[in-house]
Amino acid sequence: MAGSDTIDAAALGRWVRAFAAAVADNEEQLTRLDSAIGDADHGANMARGMKAVVAKLDEAPPANPNALLKQVGMTLVSTVGGASGPLYGTFFLRMATAAGDAETLDLPALGAALRAGVDGVVARGKAEAGDKTMYDALAPAVDALAGGGSLRDAAGAAAGAGTRRSRCRLARAGPATSRTERRAPGPGRHVRHAAARGGRRDAGLRAA
Repeated sequence: MAGSDTIDAAALGRWVRAFAAAVADNEEQLTRLDSAIGDADHGANMARGMKAVVAKLDEAPPANPNALLKQVGMTLVSTVGGASGPLYGTFFLRMATAAGDAETLDLPALGAALRAGVDGVVARGKAEAGDKTMYDALAPAVDALAGGGSLRDAAGAAAGAGTRRSRCRLARAGPATSRTERRAPGPGRHVRHAAARGGRRDAGLRAA
């Protein structure tokens, strides 16, 4: 897909697989982070969910972006426990709705789909910028893409910036708010940052 400005289901599938690999690589780290503020199961939950996502892709590769994103979202909702399943599931399901019936997505359409996904996370989790949640990593990545940055480098840099900015803030939403020390880094932001790094490592969103 070098030289192409459109993203098809196969390209999205590679991105999802890169995300799954990043989650697997960081499973212990995610669990360690969650142990400080939650039930110490975030890494296992996300790894289980993404393994199920990849298995579904292997069984029957979806024909278009809408079908792929919907399948990913529904699988995450049904296999990931706690709040993460509904949050990540909503992200992909809202992306699917925004993608519509198109066979491919150009960069503006991809940006709109990602924005819809982030808006879904906000609607479900009631988080805002600076609340020290996954939103603080997601929103800068989407803003970077909307601003014309590259799909991998700009989004990855923005996700990293969101993680760094929120590390020093007090949590105002999510499980960290129930802890005395609310500056502990949360696993939700870390897994999203891992996805950005996985996208840079893999070809990620490049058309076939």
